[in-house]
Amino acid sequence: MVAIAAMPVNACLVVVSGAMPSSSYDGLFATIEELVMHHSPSGVEGEIDRRLLERFNALGLESRQDAAGNVIARLPGRSDEALAITAHKDEIGGIVKGVLADGRLQVRALGGAFPWVYGEGIVDLLGDQAVLHGVLSFGSRHVSHESPQKVRQDEAPLRWQDAWVETKCRPHEIEAAGVRPGTRMVIGKHRKRPFRIKDYIASYTLDNKASLAILLGLAERLAAPAPTVYLVASAKEEVGGLGALYFTQRQTLDALIALEICPLAPEYPIKDGEAPVLLSQDGHGLYDEGLNSALRRAAERAGIPIQHAAIAGFGSDGSMAMKYGHVGRAACLGFPTQNTHGYEIAHLGAIENCIAVLCAYCEERGAEPSA
Repeated sequence: MVAIAAMPVNACLVVVSGAMPSSSYDGLFATIEELVMHHSPSGVEGEIDRRLLERFNALGLESRQDAAGNVIARLPGRSDEALAITAHKDEIGGIVKGVLADGRLQVRALGGAFPWVYGEGIVDLLGDQAVLHGVLSFGSRHVSHESPQKVRQDEAPLRWQDAWVETKCRPHEIEAAGVRPGTRMVIGKHRKRPFRIKDYIASYTLDNKASLAILLGLAERLAAPAPTVYLVASAKEEVGGLGALYFTQRQTLDALIALEICPLAPEYPIKDGEAPVLLSQDGHGLYDEGLNSALRRAAERAGIPIQHAAIAGFGSDGSMAMKYGHVGRAACLGFPTQNTHGYEIAHLGAIENCIAVLCAYCEERGAEPSA
């Protein structure tokens, strides 16, 4: 008999599935895991900023941080053309609205966050002086119709105004940590560490951290790009694309490619797996078909299949920059993802293939004229 109880959980999953995970994705998984474990809620992104600058500097790249908080690495090109590839570094979460005398904190959404996605559990409050830990709470289940929590169990969706963070701290302790209205709340780090399921990665904040891993992969592999390439880890994307709009207003570009997740849902023709996705349209408008055609040709040269989609409830640095006239041509390249803006699941091969497509595009052809 096999002593199942003595086996690690991951090993049990592999035995049941009958397939071993590919070791070729180990490095990519480790990079995403490292990035996930650096908090970066919109507007309070210093923890991930420091790590990205360290990584770019270790590769000998020219890098900087601008006034809007974008972290930018520049790779000189063989031509006069300029291309930006963006991946937003901010994550969704919560923001403190009020501090109550009993140690409870009122919180509201920061970006597209829902309380029921996070569930009850430890959250980190990024105070000005210290990180304070609390428990996102919804109230007891053993209640009658007299309790305001009862309706949330049976009839109505849970809202942020129905939840709170329990700190068990006195007001002077909360104040000493620098927790106040405006303090950012994120999932506690002990709940955040990614999980490997065969060739998939499951984690909170893949939305931004897996895209950042693509930027780092490009930084490592792009030796002699045709256009000058700006690798932009953009700030405050989840609250309006503020960082990318600041950068594109000041930097002349021939094109911009945004990196994103792509939602797996019955309404969209996106299939799970290793094939990246090119968008033709999102909630902010159309992408450039000439640039999309060039990316498709790059994918063909690299032997990578590409999916296509037009989606509605979505936006990217690229579509927002085009919408406001900051860049003439933009595209959005993404990887299929389950549970977007939740506990996300994506195939590591799709993330890796985004790197390969962009390398082929940048090294062999560069920016091409619009259709």
